[in-house]
Amino acid sequence: MSDSLESLNRKMGGAHDLASVVRTMKALAASSIGQYEAAVRSLGDYYRTVELGLVACIKQNHTAPLAGGERTQSGAIGAVVFGSDQGLVGQFNDVLAGFAVSALAAMPGEKQVWAVGERVRSRLADAGLPIAGLFPVPNSVSAITPLVGDIQVKLEASRAASPYSVLYLFHNSPGPAATYLPASQRLLPLDEQWRRELSKLSWPTGNLPEVIGSDESVARALIREYLFVSLFRICAESLASENSSRLVAMQRAEKNIDDLLVTLTRNFNRLRQSSIDEELFDVISGFEALSGP
Repeated sequence: MSDSLESLNRKMGGAHDLASVVRTMKALAASSIGQYEAAVRSLGDYYRTVELGLVACIKQNHTAPLAGGERTQSGAIGAVVFGSDQGLVGQFNDVLAGFAVSALAAMPGEKQVWAVGERVRSRLADAGLPIAGLFPVPNSVSAITPLVGDIQVKLEASRAASPYSVLYLFHNSPGPAATYLPASQRLLPLDEQWRRELSKLSWPTGNLPEVIGSDESVARALIREYLFVSLFRICAESLASENSSRLVAMQRAEKNIDDLLVTLTRNFNRLRQSSIDEELFDVISGFEALSGP
C-alpha cells in the first residue's frame, strides 16, 4: 500500500511541475500575441498612407509605370507560405499547407513555392509542390524586418531569372476567440485590376492630392513601401496566429493537468484512508485478542 501511495505522490509532484511549465508558456504566448498584434496595428495608418499616396500617383498620371505591374502570361505561379517551426501549435502547419495546396492546385501552370519554416516546407514538398526556397521563421518583432528584406531580394532575383506571372501569399490570420483561419493575398502583379481596386479608396479631405517630384520615382518608392508593409503585416499576423494556437494548446493542457490532479488526489486520499482503516482494524483485532479469555 505504501508503494502505491509513494507512486501517486510522485505523479502528483510531476503534474504540479508540469502545470507550472504550462502556465509559464501560456504567459509567454499571451505576451507574444500582444506584441505581434501591436505591430500589425501600428502599420495600419502607415499602410493606409502608402495606399493613398499610390492613389494620388494613379489619379495624377494614369500611365505611370509601377514596379511589378507587368504580367508575364507564360510565367509560373509564385507563392510564399508562412508557417511555423515551433512546437505545441496543433494543426497550424497542416491546415495552412492543405489550404495552400488546394488553392494552387486550382490554378493552371507551373508553381514556384517559397516556404517560411521547415515544417511547412516538408508538408508542401510531400504534397508534390516544387520548393524554390526556404526562409527561417522570425522569433521576434525585430526579426521580421530582415526576413522581409531577404524575401524581397530572393523574389526579385527569381523574377529576373525565371519570371512568374502572379505571386500569392498564404498565411494563417488571427480569428475570433484566439483562433486562426488560413488566408491568401495576391501581391503581384500590380496590374490594371489592382489599380481599379486601389482607385476605390476615397481621399480623406476635400483638397486634391498632388505629387511633388518625378511621378515615376515617387511611384516606385511607394510601391517598395507597399510591398514591404504587405509582407511585414502578413508575417506578423502569421506569428500572432501561431502564438494564439500555442495559447489554446496550453489552455487544453492546463485543463487536462487539472483533471489529472483531481483524479490522482482522489486516488491518493482513497488509498491513504484504506491504509488507515487497515491499521486500525489490526489494532482493534490485536486488542480483542489480548483482552479475550
